[in-house]
Amino acid sequence: MRFKTTIILLIIFIIALAGVLLIENKSKAVKEEKEKLDMLTDLKISDIEKLQLTSSDQSSITIKKDEQGNWQIIEPLITEADSYEVNNLVETLASLRIEHVVDDQPADLKEYGFNQQEIKIWLKGQTEPLVILTGMENPLDGTLYAKRADETRVVLLPGYLKSSLDKKLFDLRSKEIIRFDPEKVQAIELNSKENAWKLIKKGESWYFTSPIEALASTSQIDSILNNLSTVKAKDFLAEEKRPEDLKASGLDQPDYTIKLILADGQELAINLNKKEEKLLATSSQLAKIVEVEAQLVNNVARPASELREKKVALFNSWEATSLAIKKGDRSFVVIKEKSGEKGQEQEDWYLLTDGGQKEMADSSKVESFLRNLEYLQAVDFIDRPGDLKKYGLDKPEYEITLKTKSEDTEEKSINLFFGQKLEGKDQLAVQNNDFNYLFLIESSALASWPAGPEDFKAVEIKS
Repeated sequence: MRFKTTIILLIIFIIALAGVLLIENKSKAVKEEKEKLDMLTDLKISDIEKLQLTSSDQSSITIKKDEQGNWQIIEPLITEADSYEVNNLVETLASLRIEHVVDDQPADLKEYGFNQQEIKIWLKGQTEPLVILTGMENPLDGTLYAKRADETRVVLLPGYLKSSLDKKLFDLRSKEIIRFDPEKVQAIELNSKENAWKLIKKGESWYFTSPIEALASTSQIDSILNNLSTVKAKDFLAEEKRPEDLKASGLDQPDYTIKLILADGQELAINLNKKEEKLLATSSQLAKIVEVEAQLVNNVARPASELREKKVALFNSWEATSLAIKKGDRSFVVIKEKSGEKGQEQEDWYLLTDGGQKEMADSSKVESFLRNLEYLQAVDFIDRPGDLKKYGLDKPEYEITLKTKSEDTEEKSINLFFGQKLEGKDQLAVQNNDFNYLFLIESSALASWPAGPEDFKAVEIKS
């Protein structure tokens, strides 16, 4: 009896489960059908291989993937497409969500303005395109009338899609005018009426070779290269630069020429010319003449005096390992040492006495001095100093020898000499033995510097 009851209950359970599954599948099918009806397009982005945009004036832009999968404009001209803009357009077209169905069987399409734009989408493996028509804006809420050519219904798309779909040739074409890797540039040359200079790269540093021999500011040179590598066209003025085009734009005798030499010996030249309020450009990589942002000149064509490295010593204060200071006839040394168990070490500064003994120093005072030295900058330079005696460097106010060491470099020594205050000026000269020129700094920069080892001693806390 119990066995028979169990069988009956099992059958009832199976029937109930089947009913639930049937209802769920039906609900899922209904939901999927509703979602399908809510979409004007539901395409795989990877299946879209070609687009054609035709505007109300019947001008067309055709974009197609090449064999490498890159987008190319093939009509009205052949040129590289802006991959970012085209990919955004493709993503938009692949999933057009309907805001509202206006009419399933419209009597007259003209009342919806279906002469505005036609978009054709070719999918992988299909010869005939999917055609989408867009009409005028709905005056009530700014939504956009649209329909598929293979459907009768007229729908409304969200208004924000208008700007996404209404793309011009300039929007969709690549605007890059030169391509290079800033890290691979080994030399830079600028020639203009106002400025002319040459730079070469040694290791990670940039050096002027003309009109002076001096260290350049790495951050500022990197900024120039970044500005050049990312410059974009604002407008295309000539697709093929003929001699007459170069002459008309003034680029046959440009106001500015910037040459880049890459690691492989390749030379790239960028020519810029101011014409009225516009800055016109071309390059050795570019067959076109374009307009670029006028600000580019201010960013890259700067005088050498602005691009020089103004720090009197290039080092990171946290990498300092020892500091020797001489002021007049007094001299003292501080060194940095690790202490504590492995994995829990701490670094402290110690004063070395005349007898070679170590005495705890005030690490905060030493590190504060090092940071001041790290960020000490010149207000001007003396490029051909001649006799150092006239700058008080025969009997310097301070002599500093600094040693630094990082994890991946050998120990480096920096020797600095600070001269006497210049007559009639609130300035003094600094000699760094790494350079053949002098730095001029404000004399007030030395006001709080240590006069002797007592200024670095740790303060005893009395109980």
